[in-house]
Amino acid sequence: MARKPKQAGGGTPATVALEAAAVVFTVHAYPHDPAAASYGGEAAEVLGVAPERVFKTLVAEVDGVLTVGVVPVAGRLDLKALAAAVGGKRAAMADPAAAERSSGYVLGGISPLGQRRALRTVVDDSALGHATVYVSAGRRGLEVELAPADLVGLTRAVTAPIGR
Repeated sequence: MARKPKQAGGGTPATVALEAAAVVFTVHAYPHDPAAASYGGEAAEVLGVAPERVFKTLVAEVDGVLTVGVVPVAGRLDLKALAAAVGGKRAAMADPAAAERSSGYVLGGISPLGQRRALRTVVDDSALGHATVYVSAGRRGLEVELAPADLVGLTRAVTAPIGR
């Protein structure tokens, strides 16, 4: 994998954060279909990548505090496990508008990287079993591939089994 050259217009906040951290990554663009049932599933299919390597970014509230869960698109976020991973008791999916406001991204394009406001983040521990993983690069139809250790480090995440 080679470091992606700076994109015209400065890229997305996610790619700008990766460039600033001098992290090795690859950007993968594809034509997004607005009728796709699952943004992450669409990315895996169009890019020809196993769904276990493509991760979706979900914003939840744990005890009233916005928290990010990053899980494979092939599964679901286990809210109880997410709460436990951050020492909380109760978790629920965040209001979509709150997730967009906090992250600075639109639904279907929320990246765990370069968010407007850094939130507590938990990455499903299955990510560590892959040489590279894919996450949203900050807009629909754009994924970034990077080492899971870099994803965890840049987001200051903890890893835990939060996917099911």
